[in-house]
Amino acid sequence: MENENGYPERPASAEPAASVAEHAATAAANGPAPADAAARHKAPASAAAPAASTAYVASSEAYFAPDSKFPQPGSVRYEAAPAAAPAPAPARAPKKRHGWIVAIVVVLCLCIVTVFSISSCTSLVGSTLYTSSSQATAPNSIGIIEITSTIQYDWTANSPEGLKYLLDEAADDSNIKAVVLRVDSGGGTATAGEEMATYVREFREMTGKPVVVSSASLNCSAAYEISSQADCIYVAKTTEIGAIGTVMQTYDTSELLDKLGINVYNIASSDSKDSTYGTRPLTDEEIAYYQALVNEINDAFVENVANGRHLTLDEARALANGLPYAGTTAVTNGLDDKIGTLEDAVDEAAALAGIGSSYQSFYLGFESSELSSLISLLGQSNSSGLSTSEIAEVLKEYSYVKPAN
Repeated sequence: MENENGYPERPASAEPAASVAEHAATAAANGPAPADAAARHKAPASAAAPAASTAYVASSEAYFAPDSKFPQPGSVRYEAAPAAAPAPAPARAPKKRHGWIVAIVVVLCLCIVTVFSISSCTSLVGSTLYTSSSQATAPNSIGIIEITSTIQYDWTANSPEGLKYLLDEAADDSNIKAVVLRVDSGGGTATAGEEMATYVREFREMTGKPVVVSSASLNCSAAYEISSQADCIYVAKTTEIGAIGTVMQTYDTSELLDKLGINVYNIASSDSKDSTYGTRPLTDEEIAYYQALVNEINDAFVENVANGRHLTLDEARALANGLPYAGTTAVTNGLDDKIGTLEDAVDEAAALAGIGSSYQSFYLGFESSELSSLISLLGQSNSSGLSTSEIAEVLKEYSYVKPAN
C-alpha cells in the first residue's frame, strides 16, 4: 500500500518512529531489556542483558528490511560504555601555616610571665611557697625564731621587717602560746636593733604571750638589746653576752695618699660634710661632735636594757662598758637569768604560758632556698619606694613553718 505521497504505507503493527527514542530512554532508565522485548525488536542474541559488573548504554538504530528501501525502526541494543577517563586527582590544598598562632601563644606566655613578675615585686599575689603557721601548728605550740647573724636591714629574721612579720604570725596564731628567740649574733646596726627590741616588747605587751631567749655562743650589742626585752634569758656558761655599747668608726688615709702622690678634692656644702670620708684627719670639734652623737645613741641602748631587765639606769650604765661577759658572770650581774640549753628555754616558755609539758615546738622562718632571690627582689622593690606593709606582704610569700628537732 502506498500513502498519498506515493510511499509504501507502514504496517499498523510497526512502532512509530518516535517510539525509537522512547525505547532508548526507557532502556537507559530501566536497565537491560527483557528477552521478549529483544525478540520483538529483532535484537540479536548478543544483545542480551549484560553482566552487572560492566557499564552499558542503550541505543537505537534504524535498519533496512530486505524488501524495503526505507529505513525501518531500529531495535534497542546494548553496548559497552567507553571506559571513563580517570578523574583528575583533586588539587592539594595549600598547607595552612599556623605560625601566627604560635606567635600569639608565645606573646601571651611572655605577658603572663611579666604580669606575675610585676605582681611578685609589689607583693600582692599569693604564692604556693607560703605556708601559714595556722596550717602547720598544733594546739599548745611554741614558735622558735632564729636570729643568727648580723643585725641589719637584710629582710631576714635578723632585720626589723623580718622579725616583725614572724612575730605577727605568732600573734595571729592562737595555737602558738609562746615564742623562743634563738640568738647567736654579735650585734649590728644600732637602729635595726632598737626597732627589733621595740617589736619584741610590743609583742609581749599586746599578746600576753611570753618570750624566752636561748643564747648560743654570742649574744652581744644590738642582739642583746633585742634579747633584753624578753621575759627570760638563757645562756650557756661559755656564752659571750652583753657588750652594751655603741661605736662609730672612721679612718684617716691622708698621709698614705700623700706618699702615693694622690690628691683628693672633696667639694662639700659644709666644712664637715666630708669628715667621714677618710681623706683628711678630723678636727677637734668634729671629734667632740661625733662623741656626743655616739653617747646619745648609746643612752637609748642603755635605757632599753634597763627597762627590759628591770635595772636602774645607773645599774645599766655600770654594765655598759662595751665588753662582753661570760654566761655565768652575766647570771650574777643580772644581764641574763639561767644557764641552760635551747630545750630548757622552750620548756621555760611553755611553763610561762601555762601549758606545762604538753606542747609542740616549730621554727618560724623563711625558705632558705629562696632567700637570695627574695633579697634581690626586695632590693629592687625598695628602690621603688615600697612601704613597710608592702614589704611585709612580700615576706609573707616566703614564710614557712618547720618542726623543731
